[in-house]
Order: sequence, then C-alpha cells, then structure tokens
Amino acid sequence: MHLTKEEEKLLHSEDQTIRKSMEILLALGEIFDADKLIEVKSVQISGISYQNIGDPGLEWFESLSGRFAVRAMINPAGMDLKRWREMGIDEGFYRKQIRIIKALLKLGAEQTLTCTPYYFDPPSLGDHVAWAESNAVVYANSILGARTNRESGISALAAGIIGKTPNYGLHLDENRKPTILVDVKAEIENEAQISLLGYKIGEKIADEVPYFRFRRKLSEDWLKLLGASLAAKGNTALFHVENQTPEWDRFSIDGLEKLEVDKIEVKMEAEKCDPDLIALGCPHLSEEELEHLLNLIKDKGKVKKDFWVFTSRKLVEKMSDLVSKIEKCGIKVFSDTCMVVSPATENYECVMVNSGKALTYLPKLRKVDVRFGSMRECVELAFD
Repeated sequence: MHLTKEEEKLLHSEDQTIRKSMEILLALGEIFDADKLIEVKSVQISGISYQNIGDPGLEWFESLSGRFAVRAMINPAGMDLKRWREMGIDEGFYRKQIRIIKALLKLGAEQTLTCTPYYFDPPSLGDHVAWAESNAVVYANSILGARTNRESGISALAAGIIGKTPNYGLHLDENRKPTILVDVKAEIENEAQISLLGYKIGEKIADEVPYFRFRRKLSEDWLKLLGASLAAKGNTALFHVENQTPEWDRFSIDGLEKLEVDKIEVKMEAEKCDPDLIALGCPHLSEEELEHLLNLIKDKGKVKKDFWVFTSRKLVEKMSDLVSKIEKCGIKVFSDTCMVVSPATENYECVMVNSGKALTYLPKLRKVDVRFGSMRECVELAFD
C-alpha cells in the first residue's frame, strides 16, 4: 500500500497511539490489498460497553493519547448514564463504564452513545466514513449512499486518530454492485415482518449485496430495521432497494441469482416463553417510532410488565414532552445503552422484542430467551 511522506512520518511517530493507529491501518490495507489511505469525514466506534470489553478494554482505552483528527462518535454503553440504578446496575460497573467514556472523551470523541448516529448530521452521498456499528454501517451505505466498510471498534478508532482508512471494500465502486436479487412478493404490513425478512434473508445470503424489489415503498424506519437484521444475522453491509435507495439504478441486475419471498409469517411463539421484560429500541428508536409507540399506548392505563424503550439522549431531550407521556404509563425510556449491550437484561428470563437484530444477539450475548412480535403486539402483551 502506497503511503505519502506525511503518512510515513505518522508511521514512525514518537506518539505511540499515532504510531499504533498507522500500523493497524497499514496491516488492514495489506490484508485487503488496498492501494492507499483515503480521508474520512467521521468515525463511529463500537465495543465501548464495559460488559463487552471488561478491564483489558478499559485499560487499553486509558492508555491512549493524542486527539481524533476527525469527528468521532461512540456506540451505546452498558447503562443509562443518569438512570443506571433504575436498570439494576451496580456501582462498580458504573464507575468502570464512566472511566471508559472519559478516556474516549479525552481523545476528542463526542458523547453520542447511540447506534443511530445517522439521525444527527449524517454523511452525504459518496462521503467516506469509518463506522463500526453493524446497523450504522448498513444504514450509511444503503440509505445514505455514504461509503464505509464494517470496521471493528479498534480499526474505527485508528481511522479516527489518523483521519484516514484503507481504500478497499465498499469504498470502491466495483464492490457496491448487487450480487443477488430478492423479489419480495409478500405484502409487508408491519415492522416485525420487515425485520424478520432481514433476519431470514441475512441467514441465507451471508455477506452478499442484495437488491430488493418490493411491492410498496418502505419508510426509513423499515429500511433501518431491514438493514439491522441483515447485518446482525448475516454479514451484510450494503443493500439496494428498487426505486428507493440512492444507488439502486447505478448497476445492472441482469443475470443475478434470484430469491423469491411469497410469505412472511411472524409467529408469537407463545409456548416458547412468557416475557418478563418487553424491550424496544434495537436499533435506537427514531422520532417517528416514539410517536407510533405513544399512539399505541393511549388510554391503556399502566403496563403490567416491565417495559423498556431505548433511544438516543438527543431524542429524549428533543422530545421530552412525548417521552414524559410514554413514561406515565409505567414504561421506562432509557438512553446511552440498549438491551443487547447492557448486563441489566440478564436480570430477566424472557424478553419480547420487535427487532431481528435483538432476536439475533440477545440469546447469544445476554443468555435470555426471546419472543418476537410487532410493536403493537408488544404493547398488547404489556397491558394485558
């Protein structure tokens, strides 16, 4: 991989963090046969929950020096920074999680603590970024038309320190071509169906680039859920939707292998487990999803089961009146975290979700049973 004179200097910097960051980017570039480094507009760093990285990760973050060269955003932590006690988080966990966040802020990161950074000052069509969170990556590539590979937390951090990333993978036109056509003839009636579609297709196609043909236009929230499920269950980082996503007509689909979807069944699987927690917000809920939830719970009284909702702190602050109305029903709206990366979820046995991403990760990471249904079905069960 060709390095400029300036990049060569960084590779031999006396600052260990800069030097190690360049070594990481150089190694990635050589593994994936990149020709050079390219500038990025922003980075998004995953893997910051103390639950996931423990003391070794904490010590590593605290060992870093220098400053990010570009905008750096961070993924959800293991708790709500203000309401951690309500989640059942102990003080020892709280203190170590705060140390991780402070170490990142010292480097110049923004305290975003969300998996939906694309809701706030998103990248534009064609912008190069280095994002790590799986649903953020697929959203940026597919719905915004920005360009990013599926980075690790470490490679995203290295890209942030240097302000560049290796030029390979989805930064290149030839790797953004669709490789399989998914013709969805089934009628999509709710968000659970679109999420389950992503879950099932992701399971089948792994890291292919699917081109979807639907019988109706999908909302951005549905596109988000489709991509999040594809990325979690498979390894998809980019998809196209006919007549909708920004790059859908850039490439020919002639001769592509074709999958047809005639029916999408969402089974409640009532016999599987009786939820003691209902959790929405994986990925973090949007303004429209919060408004939809409020409409669903109107005039229903108080919830009869624990009901947690996760969204970004920016949205909680922006929509404080709406959030207050939701919480009057006994629902708790948390920020900075989600049910997947927080140990708090392990205090329950069965969690009901409407997200294919949560359906994929909760049994693996939090060792809980999961029941799946639409947001409407989640609400009905909570008030039953």
